Amino acid sequence: MLHSLTIGKLAKKADVSIDSIRFYERRGLIAEPTRTESNYRVYPLEAADRLRFIKKAQRLGFSLGEIQELLELSHDPVASKADVKAKTEEKIEDIRGKIQDLSRMLKALEQLDESCDGHGPIAECPILKALATDDSHECHH
Repeated sequence: MLHSLTIGKLAKKADVSIDSIRFYERRGLIAEPTRTESNYRVYPLEAADRLRFIKKAQRLGFSLGEIQELLELSHDPVASKADVKAKTEEKIEDIRGKIQDLSRMLKALEQLDESCDGHGPIAECPILKALATDDSHECHH
């Protein structure tokens, strides 16, 4: 018991909610805890480090599935730094693609915004008209 934490203490130590811990358990990202004789969940101290790893990886854009893969790699004796680097480079490319998509969306929204002076009846709103127009014949790529 000296080297274990209750779910509340673990949540506080790792700066996550109790619900997050239970969610990560269900997803298999952290192991199910052992239980005391009085049926309290007790987690090893290392669980806090694992939770911090998960949260930091999420902040960097990794999905839970990708985090699971990173965790598996970290415990794979035949894995190499190149394997982790490849996962990181895949995420970089994914983020670059999202940035390009967001840039296109921003440009389109800015053009819509510029088309409207913000005065007059809504029936004459160029933004709503543009959104209602079927321009599926145009190529956006």
